[in-house]
Formats: sequence, structure tokens, C-alpha cells
Amino acid sequence: MNRRAWVLFASLSIIWGLPYLLIKVATGGVTPATLVFSRTALGGLLLLPIALRKGALRPLLPYWRPVLAYTAVELAIPWVLLSSAEKRLSSSVSALVVAAVPIVGAILARTTGERERLGAVRIAGLLVGLGGVVALVGFDMNGSDLGAVCELAVVVVGYALGPWIYHHYLSDVPAIGLADGSLLICALVYLPFAIIQAPRHLPRAEVLWSLAGLGVICTATAFLVFFALIAAVGPARSTLITYVNPAVAVLLGVSVLGERFTAGTAVGFVLILAGSVLGTRPSPPRERPVEGADLSPTASGSAYQSP
Repeated sequence: MNRRAWVLFASLSIIWGLPYLLIKVATGGVTPATLVFSRTALGGLLLLPIALRKGALRPLLPYWRPVLAYTAVELAIPWVLLSSAEKRLSSSVSALVVAAVPIVGAILARTTGERERLGAVRIAGLLVGLGGVVALVGFDMNGSDLGAVCELAVVVVGYALGPWIYHHYLSDVPAIGLADGSLLICALVYLPFAIIQAPRHLPRAEVLWSLAGLGVICTATAFLVFFALIAAVGPARSTLITYVNPAVAVLLGVSVLGERFTAGTAVGFVLILAGSVLGTRPSPPRERPVEGADLSPTASGSAYQSP
């Protein structure tokens, strides 16, 4: 990785660690549905000229069914549930629970017919990561948070299903087209809800800035930076941001929002990230498929997951 690649990597790690803080602020003034509409509409419109210039939207038409499925599990459902959960949970705790996505992705790959064996180390990693989630929930949450925890569980499963759909059905479509098309479809779905739930008064300045940041920085800019990072270092290395942006989210939550950094947060942080690294590590050569393809979740499209 050269200097440009490191700059792209660091930038994206910060950009995709930022949404949890912005969502926490924005949900103080608008509903989750309004937040999702604002983010997807703004991000989709900003990316639209680029997608049109590259002719990247038309190739999506023959794949409309998997595109809709991808949009549902990667954007429409997770983003509204994540926003809803953050009305009750801290941004840092939410980020750490969502950091378990690679663990669920590894389990999904194994249980849906992938030929790559997990192996003892990867199984141990999955157990360590799940133990981190249990520790986090046990230390930092109470009974009143159970609904939010369930919402985050759906978010994690959705974020794991999205790359699986991409890998199996959409790997031949232009990446910028899939990103922009999914955002625009999601915006259309949430438009009626945003109209019905529109705030009666203009939200506070920090809410408006948070909505703008989610759409411009954490969505449109994030995808452009990510595509540049893929071009610079390849898809496998680019997905290492999965292990960095939760740390950024925790740091921002504690330093900016004044959220508590508890023992549960510390234990969960270490176990979840360690479990994700071990649980998604490439298999040794003897465990790989004959053709040598890397079927691990982190190499098969998790790049298109944006928190």
C-alpha cells in the first residue's frame, strides 16, 4: 500500500465510523424513516451524474430482483432499524454490536453451500466474537433495551446477507450503478413515510448538519472513496475497514457525545474485533476450493456495506 492508499484507507475508516454519531444526533430531531429518506435521497442524487455518465444504471435492469433484495437487506431495513435502535442505545454500543457482521457473514457462507471449511481457528474466532456480543449485552444493556438489541440483530443479519446476494447474483454489475440504484430505490420507498412524518418545525441546526453529513460524507463521498480504495489495493484489503471503523465510532461517541466507556464496552470491543479477524481469516491452501477462489465474506462484497 502506497501513501495514497493509506490516505484513502484512513479517510474511509473515519467516514464509516462517523455515521453512528450522526445518526444519534439526527434521531433527536427526525424520525428514523425521515433520516433514511434524507440520507439515501441526498447520497443517490449526488452519485447520479457519475452513474449516468458511466452508463452504470442500465445494466441493473436484468438483475432487478436481486437488486431489490440487496436494497432491502443492505439499506432499507438495516438503516431504519439502526436509527431506531440508537434512540435507546449509545452510538458506541450500537457500532460494536454491528461490528459482529463478519462473524455472521462467515456463518452464512458456511451454511449456504460454500465449499470453504471454517477450520478450528475460524470456529474459535466465531465463538470469541459471539462471546464479545454477549459480554457487551450483559454489561451495558438492561431489559428495557431488549427491543433495540433485537433491532441491531436484524441489522447485523441484513448486513451479512447483502454481500452474499452481491457475491452470488450481482458481481457482474457496475459497482457505482448498484450503489446509486440502491440508494435511489430506497429513497423512493421511504418518500411517503418522510412526507407523513415530516417535522412540524425546522429541526435544530445540529440535526440538519447531521442529516447533511450522512448523505454527503457518509454515503456519496464514502462510496467514491471506497471505489478508489478498491482500485488502489484490491477488494480483499479494502474490507479491513470493517475492523477499524468500530474503534472510530467508539472514540467519537465517548469524546464528542460524552458516552460512557464501560468494562462491557472494553471487553466487547476486544472480543468482537478479535473474533471477526479470526473468524474471517483466509483458509490455508488445503482448505480452499479447487479453483482457488476466496469465498470468505470479507472478500466477497462486504465492501458495499455502509453503516
